[in-house]
Amino acid sequence: MMIDRDFRMLIGGRLVPGAARLAVENPATGDIFAEAPDASPADLDAAIDAARGAFAGWRDTPIEARRKAIVALAGRLIEEVEPMKRLLTREQGKPHKDAAEEVLGAASWLKAAASLDIPVTVNEDSAERYSETRHVPIGVVAAIAPWNYPLILASFKLGPALLAGNCVILKPSPFTPLTALKLGELAADIFPAGVLNVISGGDALGPWLTGHAGIDKVSFTGSTATGKKVMAAASDTLKRVTLELGGNDPAIVMHDVDAGAIAERIFWAAFGNAGQICIASKRIYVHEQVYDALRDALVAYARTVKVGDGADQGTQIGPVNNGLQYERVLDLIRDARAQGYAILTGDDEERTPGHFIPVTIIDNPPEDSRIVQEEQFGPVLPLLKFGDYEEVLARANACEYGLGASVWGADEEAAWALAERIESGNVWVNETRHLSPFAAFAGHKQSGFGVENGEAGLLEYLVPKTLTRKRRL
Repeated sequence: MMIDRDFRMLIGGRLVPGAARLAVENPATGDIFAEAPDASPADLDAAIDAARGAFAGWRDTPIEARRKAIVALAGRLIEEVEPMKRLLTREQGKPHKDAAEEVLGAASWLKAAASLDIPVTVNEDSAERYSETRHVPIGVVAAIAPWNYPLILASFKLGPALLAGNCVILKPSPFTPLTALKLGELAADIFPAGVLNVISGGDALGPWLTGHAGIDKVSFTGSTATGKKVMAAASDTLKRVTLELGGNDPAIVMHDVDAGAIAERIFWAAFGNAGQICIASKRIYVHEQVYDALRDALVAYARTVKVGDGADQGTQIGPVNNGLQYERVLDLIRDARAQGYAILTGDDEERTPGHFIPVTIIDNPPEDSRIVQEEQFGPVLPLLKFGDYEEVLARANACEYGLGASVWGADEEAAWALAERIESGNVWVNETRHLSPFAAFAGHKQSGFGVENGEAGLLEYLVPKTLTRKRRL
């Protein structure tokens, strides 16, 4: 298999080129380097028909056989890590090191999901009756993955959905379709025809998919605005939905930290993957006693970090993935400049090929500024000063999002007590962005609906079925 060419969709066990093509850009150069299939309504119908036709057989396949197939797909990813990481860098922009970690992470997530068990609960076992609740697959799942982590976030969905006995149609972002298409090619001879289908396309494909009567559940990762549209489209046929959406994650740095010791970790909490992480730290609240020391340490470290083409040796931060997001992040920086906020690093706008934005740190802008209130999803970060813990807790919680947050402090018990009061689905103390395939990951408020990962995430792809038998008297 040639990883870097011949991109085709997987529909009903066959690799299909599609009638139309979709251009794919390298965000580091601005060049079109590949074409992916642009699925038509007929292609979508064929994929859904194949999935529906395969459902009964896959549902009835013993779970150990389903586990084996998922683990086999993970093994294929590991075998192809080198070419897959290069392809991922070309379409997404992240450095080769980070791309390799994503490929291997997707494999690890698939293997972990395959190890989960589907629970059976005995409700009653008496002389009068026996009752148990099982969990059965839903049917055909639409798995919609985003452009920031196209492989690992697809694996969040594929592993549990397939283990549960569902058939899946995976749709990657039109900005990063290539690695997902190759994942489909790797899977083509592992699963029975129609169990896993991978289709790519432009902006029209998502609404066709989420509104299609042949889809029983939608699992979507992306923006809150799009998630609301997915939920509305699903309502017509009461599709189940799992929505992992946006975040404006606060980090609270307490008065007792060693600023020099934590500066590098705080930096990468915010700027990993060029800030294009739903659970990146996007607002850093720093106690006034350590504000100047942490600010200066972050600025000094930022000046050592290499921004560039992810394919180049030594690059630590790549470009913003696509032109729309690039312009949105630049608009936030221009607004900060126009408002007269102090820009500590990256205070320039040199146009170069590709979607590069320098690491930009903004010094204590107002709480109501756009750069604080909006999710930037790019390499720009506001540092915010506080002196009172009740006040900063109120500021951190005064947000429509509730995806992730972190607290940093030498007194771990005091930091934990503060973390307990943050309104968020995921809160870390003295670290951030640690996720486990065995732990529930969910958003509060407008950051999501439903759960990914762990047993709770597996149950999102199943529906309860209670069986009750009256015993003979």
